[in-house]
Amino acid sequence: MEFAELIKTPRVDNVVLHRPFYAPVEGTLCLTGHHLILSSRQDNSEELWLLHANIDSIDRRFVGPSGTITIKCKDLRIIQLEITGMEECLNIASSIEALSTLGSVTLMYPFFYRPMFEVTEDDGWHAFLPEQEFELLNLETNEWRLSHVNQDFSVCPSYPPIVTVPKSIDDESLRKVATFRHGGRFPVLSYYHKKNGMVIMRSSQPLTGTNGRRCKEDEKLINATLRAGKRGYVIDTRSLNVAQQARARGGGFEQEAYYPQWRRIHKSIERYNILQESLIKLVEASNDQSHNMDRWLSKLEASNWLTHIKEILTTACLAAQCIDREGASVLVHGTEGMDSTLQVTSLAQIILEPKCRTIRGFESLIEREWLQAGHPFHQRCAQSAYSNGKQKWEAPTFLLFLDCVWQILRQFPCSFQFNERFLIMLFEHAYASQFGTFLGNSECERSKLKLQQKTMSLWSWVNQPNDINKFTNPLFEANGLVIWPSVAPQSLQLWEGVFFRWNRSSKYLEEAYEETIHIIEYNKDLQVKVNALRRQLAELETEAGTLETP
Repeated sequence: MEFAELIKTPRVDNVVLHRPFYAPVEGTLCLTGHHLILSSRQDNSEELWLLHANIDSIDRRFVGPSGTITIKCKDLRIIQLEITGMEECLNIASSIEALSTLGSVTLMYPFFYRPMFEVTEDDGWHAFLPEQEFELLNLETNEWRLSHVNQDFSVCPSYPPIVTVPKSIDDESLRKVATFRHGGRFPVLSYYHKKNGMVIMRSSQPLTGTNGRRCKEDEKLINATLRAGKRGYVIDTRSLNVAQQARARGGGFEQEAYYPQWRRIHKSIERYNILQESLIKLVEASNDQSHNMDRWLSKLEASNWLTHIKEILTTACLAAQCIDREGASVLVHGTEGMDSTLQVTSLAQIILEPKCRTIRGFESLIEREWLQAGHPFHQRCAQSAYSNGKQKWEAPTFLLFLDCVWQILRQFPCSFQFNERFLIMLFEHAYASQFGTFLGNSECERSKLKLQQKTMSLWSWVNQPNDINKFTNPLFEANGLVIWPSVAPQSLQLWEGVFFRWNRSSKYLEEAYEETIHIIEYNKDLQVKVNALRRQLAELETEAGTLETP
């Protein structure tokens, strides 16, 4: 298919762009295969480039001979284009609708993007390989091994080709366990706690059904993670009632009789359409400036967004507490093990592991616990808060995770090497990007699409020396301790950097941030000079002592 077939009117003059907190801009609107571009006639520096993939919905309205197209984006901004001429307006609107809903992934911009920077040694596609992670694990313990049982994705289509499992469990046993777990997602290692050797594992629900089906290989695998005399916790991210309903449909949970060394805890975390509706209500409240404070707070509470954050953080803290305080290993799963499970395991690692609070450590965490672990980004991030046609598999699961990370970052502002901009950037690229990192639903799909050969990795750009500075926290001081975030209502706040970014001026916030960096850099320079003067003074004192010696 040629993109030209979808573009009825490629260029229109005298288009006026309206955006909150900006003066209207008149210029020329151009449509390409992947971008909507508006260039100002008065000032060439005033330019808008908008990826079609970032467009969530469009509305059109006509007043006389002119039409207004309102574009609502997945990154939550809203812009308006005022176009003279009904035919031109209709053509532009229908072209944008067609270009923003391309059926094939291979027609998306990452397959056509050519970077302006040179990728040398730091190719993001090879920066976080399982083999490299395992080498670090092997320095701490020899109780685990890399398994290639899923090399052809036949055992579990949503798992990567290589997984880390107990050394005492062979591949044939893994195949049997996979038939006992939903979608073949058998328990694999998520995190090893160096302090005491306890681990976090993750999987999907067991298929016990109403007959109480059991799998001895599954019991052996899970027990293989326990040290002698130790107990473990199964954290089920569903309520007991939901888990029992799942048994009637062939799913279920671990039965105490067959897993006597494990205690099961149910912590309800919502998924799918409930989260999507919560995001829609929150964005609607954030954009509504017509209500008084009480009415606005009521709408915020009705969205339940902060309640979801509290539930996720509480469960992550529980998992971390089991590991660090109780000295017990943990298995986390919900139904499929692709959503709430990954939120919990990821956040528990941020709480427990200082390395995950660095830029590269956080990138590695996203690779391991989201991309390689099979979170279906293509499905979950297909639409955002404005789309008219909702699919049951869409959900802001990853955005909620990033929001939870921001909550912890806000409570521990010196313990993270990355800043808020880094988290916002990841949110944007998960929904629309020129990079191939978040395309597809699994490693299997990414392999079939040949993303490593045909697209650029997001990490290749982020880790460029000139770009990484934008995402570095100037207050960072390495903290080797476990950090325990508060989940009290007064400790959780609405993430203004995402939800108020486009409907409230950020000019003064940006100026304050730049001034903060300036002060910190000035103090660093001052400290360097003070240290140099101290060294010079010490040298002079040494010389003076030598001269006085008879």
